[in-house]
Amino acid sequence: MTSSFTAVRELPLFPLPEVVLFPTRPLPLHIFEFRYRIMVNTILESDRRFGVLSIDPATGKIAEYGCCAEIVHFERLKDDRMKMLALGQQRFRLLEYVREKPYRVGLVEWIEDESTDEDLRPMAKEVETLLKDVVRLSAKLTNQKIELPDDLPSLPRELSYWVASNLYGVAAEQQELLEMKNTLRRLTREQEILMSTRNHLAARTALKDVLN
Repeated sequence: MTSSFTAVRELPLFPLPEVVLFPTRPLPLHIFEFRYRIMVNTILESDRRFGVLSIDPATGKIAEYGCCAEIVHFERLKDDRMKMLALGQQRFRLLEYVREKPYRVGLVEWIEDESTDEDLRPMAKEVETLLKDVVRLSAKLTNQKIELPDDLPSLPRELSYWVASNLYGVAAEQQELLEMKNTLRRLTREQEILMSTRNHLAARTALKDVLN
């Protein structure tokens, strides 16, 4: 845990439908609602940090675990709207709401993955291999050029965050991965997801080859 974080603190909160932010991952935002314009203007005068919590659109329920974000770039538009880029930092658990208006502020505690002496690199390597297979098969299936970034994280924990943040259309699954406090467990679940995806894509690619 970095020295800029205390164990418990008040944090302005930005609930977003089906958006699960992970540490180290970027979050582009367009700020137009009045209460969030107030929030952003306020935090720009302090430490530029706010908490992102996912909302389940089916139930309207706001998650209890989220990720702190720091504004790294912003641009003011007409009517005091803003475009900005934030970067995911520390994960947190919401303890209680301190106030609801003009925007939500919560008391949060930071959470970390459990320390371990186990070598997580072999599992991380397996996940990376599966990821490359999924990208290769997706490119073949769609006839598009799809490549992994050159700066794909090599450290197991950071890789687990990268993979989790790039799962699309499965916010509930992402939320579970965010709440996990064990890197190996997170990587193992991602291995299962990627293996299932790879097998599905391989079957579709084989069928496409037959039909062509």
